[in-house]
Formats: sequence, structure tokens, C-alpha cells
Amino acid sequence: MLNAYDTEERRQFRDTVRRFVDTEVRPYADEWDEAGDIPWELHEKAGSLGVFGFGIDEQYGGLGFDDCFMRKAWMEEMGASGANGVLAALVGRTISIDPIQKLASEEIRERVLADVVAGRKGSSLAITEPSGGSDVANLQTRAHRDGNHYVLNGSKTFITGGMKSDYFVVGARTGGEGLNGISLFFVEKDFPGFSRTPLGAKMGWWASDQATLYFDDCRVPAENLMGTEGRGFIEIMKNFNLERVGLTAEALGMMKEALRCSIEWAQERKTFGQRLIEHQVIRHKIADMSAKTEALDAYLDQICHTINEGEMPVAEICKAKVFGTKALEFVASEAMQILGGAGYLRGNSVERIYREVKVLAIGGGSEEIMRDLAVRQMGL
Repeated sequence: MLNAYDTEERRQFRDTVRRFVDTEVRPYADEWDEAGDIPWELHEKAGSLGVFGFGIDEQYGGLGFDDCFMRKAWMEEMGASGANGVLAALVGRTISIDPIQKLASEEIRERVLADVVAGRKGSSLAITEPSGGSDVANLQTRAHRDGNHYVLNGSKTFITGGMKSDYFVVGARTGGEGLNGISLFFVEKDFPGFSRTPLGAKMGWWASDQATLYFDDCRVPAENLMGTEGRGFIEIMKNFNLERVGLTAEALGMMKEALRCSIEWAQERKTFGQRLIEHQVIRHKIADMSAKTEALDAYLDQICHTINEGEMPVAEICKAKVFGTKALEFVASEAMQILGGAGYLRGNSVERIYREVKVLAIGGGSEEIMRDLAVRQMGL
């Protein structure tokens, strides 16, 4: 289908990412899933494509420009690999990179950003807590000033890349209740009082590690305060909007792959003397799957265009994420139904996609919170 927003540069970028997926990811997806890990060199190969460098200055190893359509293409094509645990392992750093550039000291930026953007080092954003989930306003981890250090106490959980990251952007309460009392700190893996443990077996994202982080009188140099004390979370809220665009694009890629697998199977598989594609009930399933996929694609293009024009359509992003995860749930279920027992066996894209559905409906802001935020942004 023709896309009015396509440019030669964007097409070339998408083609580059697609070749990366076809050569570096698809052939190993099942192996890495079963191993529960990916080789670190894949981080560096992805970094060489520039996919961690959107919006990051060239002096720190970034691209020196941003383009939401390219962000969409990267997440969509990786989502279409059907190896979403691999994608999670790679992009765990993404949501922490922009805060480091905007809020960390020049010394920290110069020392760490280029390595993170190139994939040589890992970084993670640590906001979610065992007691709060998406309820950031009730964040419990605390930090107090002690001479030329801050002392952090508390814990974080569901931190993607948490076991492998070298650097962490950590939210902690330095003031009163609510978002205005939260500050951000740059924490390194070898700081005294910092430790981490892996989460147990997960329903999906097998190739990606998630961790619980512990801060037990963790001493952080005062100069590692990021931005203004008490304003840290508010200063990075735009960052979460771009994360949600990426997750929605990932859902779109997963839908496209599930639809592709369904059509391929329906054209080959025969039942009752006919190919599946010749049965009306299957044709109707494919029509519905295709309609939802194309609707999400168009919605995302509209959002990307608005962002590139300098606006941040928060309500539309929230609604698109909910629509996308609900549409993905439908398409993944129908794909599994079309493939039948073949789809239920481990080792195929549809099986992997089916067990990855729910994490996108929860991560980056749950469907319930997204609905509520969308309505508030609508002024209601």
C-alpha cells in the first residue's frame, strides 16, 4: 500500500532494518528464546544501524536528528521478526538515553552516552516499583542528601535489561508526595549499596532479562542528580510518549507478521478437499485481521507526522496504544486459530507472538491508565 509519508531516506532505512532482521535475528530467534539470552554483539550490530541514536547529538554518538517515522520503522520491523524478547533485550536502554543527554552532567554525558548509543554498554530506566506498578505518583524509593552524596533506599522491579545494564536512571523521592517530589539519579552498577536479582520465569520475552534492583543505603555522588531536584519525573514525561509510540509500532509489526503467516498457511493447508483460504470463514478472519492492521498503520502514521511537526499528541498516542494492543490480541488469536495445532507448537512466529501479547498491554502504561490519561488530555 502506498504511503504518502515515505521518503527515499525512510525507505532506505526501513530496508536496512529489514535486512538486519532477516539476517541477524530471524534465523536465531528460537535458539535465543530457548537460551533466554542474546549475544552481546547483537547490541553492537543494532547500534551500528543508528537505532539507539534518534534525537541524540552527534558529539555523543547519536544521529544528530530525530524522525518518528524511522522510530516506527525500526520497532515495526523488529516486531515483525516475531522475536519480541530479542527486541526487548535490545531496546531496554532506549528510554534512558534521552534523559541522560538532557539531564545528566556533561561529564556523565561525555563518558557514557557514546558507548550506550553504540551498543557497547547497557542502560536502563528504573521507575517501576514492587508496590506501585504504573502508579508513579506513589513512588516509595527515597533519597536524602548526606554531605556530597545522596543516599538511596528502596527497590525497583520489572526493569528491562536490569541484569546486564552498566548504568541506571533511577527515580527516587526527595520531597513530598506526588510527581513533584521525585528526582532522578544516575547510578552505576558498582555503586556501594546497589544490588540486583533476576526475575523468575516469564510468560514471554524469554530472550530478554528483567530484574529487581535494590538500593540499601546506596551512595550516589551529589553531582549525579539529574536535572532539578523534585522535578525529575516531570522533566522526562515526554520520553514516555515516544516509548508508547514505539510499543504501538511493535504491536503493528507483530500483527503484520501474524497476518502474513496466516495467509501463507491458509494458501497451503487443505481441509475437506479445499485450501483453507477457500473457506469463507477463514477469508472473513483474514479480512478482519487485515482491516485492523491497516487501521493501526494509518493511525500511527498520523501520529508520527504530528510529532515530526513539533507537537506531542498525548491523547492520540494513548488511544493508539490501547487500540493497538487490543487489535494485536485479536489478530494473534485469529492467527493461532487459523494455524491450529501447528501454531501451538514452539518454534514459529505465531506461537511466539501469541505469548508476547499481554506484555505490550501492560508495559509502557497499562491499557487502563492509557484510557484514563487520554480522556484527561481531552479535557474531560
